[in-house]
Parts: sequence; structure tokens; C-alpha cells
Amino acid sequence: MSTPKNTHKNKNKNIIMTVLVAALGYFVDIYDLILFSVVRTSSLRSLGVPQAELMNEGLFLLNMQMTGMLIGGVLWGVLGDKRGRVSVLFGSIFLYSAANIANAYVDTVFWYGIWRFIAGIGLAGELGAAITLVSEIMSKESRGYGTTIVASVGICGAIVAAQIGNRFSWTTAYIVGGVLGFLLLGLRIGIYDSGMYQSLQGSKTKRGNFLMLFSSWSRFKKYLNCILIGVPIWFVIGVLVSFSPELSLAMGIEGVSAGYAVMYCYIGLALGDLASGLLSQLFKNRKKVIFVFISMTLAFVFYYIFMGTVTLSHFYWVCGLLGFAIGYWAIFVTVASEQFGTNIRATVTTTVPNFVRGSVVLITSAFKSLASTYGFSVLNSALVIGLVCVAIAYIALLNLKETFAKDLDYTEVE
Repeated sequence: MSTPKNTHKNKNKNIIMTVLVAALGYFVDIYDLILFSVVRTSSLRSLGVPQAELMNEGLFLLNMQMTGMLIGGVLWGVLGDKRGRVSVLFGSIFLYSAANIANAYVDTVFWYGIWRFIAGIGLAGELGAAITLVSEIMSKESRGYGTTIVASVGICGAIVAAQIGNRFSWTTAYIVGGVLGFLLLGLRIGIYDSGMYQSLQGSKTKRGNFLMLFSSWSRFKKYLNCILIGVPIWFVIGVLVSFSPELSLAMGIEGVSAGYAVMYCYIGLALGDLASGLLSQLFKNRKKVIFVFISMTLAFVFYYIFMGTVTLSHFYWVCGLLGFAIGYWAIFVTVASEQFGTNIRATVTTTVPNFVRGSVVLITSAFKSLASTYGFSVLNSALVIGLVCVAIAYIALLNLKETFAKDLDYTEVE
């Protein structure tokens, strides 16, 4: 028979293994998510897209990927509550790994868009399921450390994507991402759902009811605020970094590589995630830390827009500082997970970051509209959109309750 000491030891080993596998899964997820921004220009040129159409076709493909993530966020979130968090970790990585390998063999922009859409559906499930599972298996006082490790390690996938995308052909880069995903599937054998979730399986509690989020005004408002605090993160990634070659030209800077801009941004983001997560544990407060990081984001957005003609290295450093400022991604997703009961927690934790990612569709459309329809310069368009995103995030944060060390073992009632 197992002694209490051995049981405790086995529990700790399971927690460590779960956090490790979740972190590596998110690493591959981020690699595949960001790879398109790295190889956007080279892949579209290879498919015969003229220089004048690179930005428009790039926006189309980015929007296809993000639309897939919106749909996938709801799909995987509901499945995470109905079928279990671990089942989502398996299903999502299989889908996006297969789609990314298929992406390496496209020969038209149309099929490129189809496979980015399918990849987006797959990519939508990884983070939410991972954060939900880690949050539920760790103690309420220490779960912030676990989610910080998952996010910080995962974000490094973007750095690897930048290196692979810049050193090898775009087709090879997509194949690498797919192969990494399939290799990781083997590590996931032996990972189990949390006790909180397993205790619900024998009960009559409704699980994964997405409509519950809209059946109560207070619940919907809380859900909406969870989404809105993350919008500045993907404004920075989706506009300032992804379209840094075009924006930098407006500043008089030539030779900016989207791949290197992404790499520096995500180096900063990994450090920011680590810092924000540790600070939230140190001060036992999530909201204050998020407020500080949103304020840093505002400051660096202003600096980015008005810095003028600088050296390439200076420009990349600014991308790194922007990345650090938006490095509240880890605690932003943790806060979403902590706001809701076990029966819809995976639904919330999976849909919230994907709706934030999906907001890029609206953000980039508004950015493009200001520049093309209303005659704004690309820099002024970016500034206006950025200010709106930050203002929305501030208001949303004020309307959320603090969740540090909140007991998560409860359910939402219809």
C-alpha cells in the first residue's frame, strides 16, 4: 500500500510533469501561431504575390487564422468542460500539427488561407486547457507560479520560430512545427485531469454550457472584462510587430525584418510574463500588476510611434520593450481562469485568450480602414487604434474583482 508520504511524492511528480508538458505544448502552439508572421513575406513572394499586395494578402491570411481561433476557442472550451482538459490537449495539438505540415505544400493563397484557418482552430485549444489544468491541480496560493512557467516557457516558441523562419525556407519551418507537435503527443500519455474536474463527472452539474456566460448580466460583464483587458497585447503583436516592415518604412527605417521584430518582441514577452507572474505572487495581487503593465504598454506605444528614424538595432530593442510591457499574458489568462466555476472554467479560459487573439481581425481592419479610407498615415492609424485598445483595457480592469488565492473548487449555477 502507498504511504501518505509516497502519495504526496507521487502527487508532486504528477504536478511537475503536468506543468512541464503543458509548457512544452504551449511552446509548440506559440511556435506555430507566430511562424506565419515570420514567414509571411517570403511565403507570399514564393507564391507569386506582387510587392504591392503583400500587406493586403498578409492581412487576409492573418484574419483567416484568427477567425479559425475564434471558432476553435468555443469548440475546444466546451469540449474541455464536457470531455476533460486532457482530451483537448491531445486533440488540439494533433489538428494544428497536421495543418502546419499541410501548409508547407500549398501553391495558392487560397489554400494557404484554408490551412491557416484549420491551424487556427487547432491552435485555439492549447493555452486554455493547459492553464485550466495547471490552475486546478496546484494549491490556490502557488498556482500563479505554475501558470507563469507555462506561459514563460511557451512564449519562447516564438523565439525559436523566428530563428527557424529566418534560417530555413518557409516550407521547412512549417514542417518543423508540425513534427514537434506530433512528437509532443507521446509525452502527454499519463497526464490526468484534475480532481476538481473528475468530481463533476459523476454529478448532474451541467458542464461546458457556453450560453451560461450570457444568461446572467453580471456573469457576461465579468466575461467581457476578462477579454478586454488583453486587447492591447494583440494590438502590439498584430499591428506594431507583425507589420513592422511597413510601419518602419513610414519612419524612414529600411531593412526591418518581421521575423527579427517578432523574435525581440517575444524575448521581451517571455521576460515580462516571468516578471508579472512573480510580481503577482510576491504582492499577492493580480490587478495591480496588470495595471502597471498596461501603463508600460501605453508608454512604449507612444515611443514606438514617435521615435522617428533610428538604427535597426534601436528599433528591435523597442520591439523588445513593447514585448516586456505586454508580458501580462500569463496572469491575464490566469485571472480569467480564476473568475469562474469548474463546470465552465475551461470554456472561459480557452475562449478568452482566443477572443483576444481574434480581436486582431477588428483591430487590423480598423487600422487598414483609417489608413486607406480616412486618409490617416499608417503611424497615426496605429496610434489611434492603440489608444482605444489601452483605454478599453483600463476600464475593463477596474470592473474585475481580485482573484489571488481564490478557492476554485465550486461550480456556476444557472
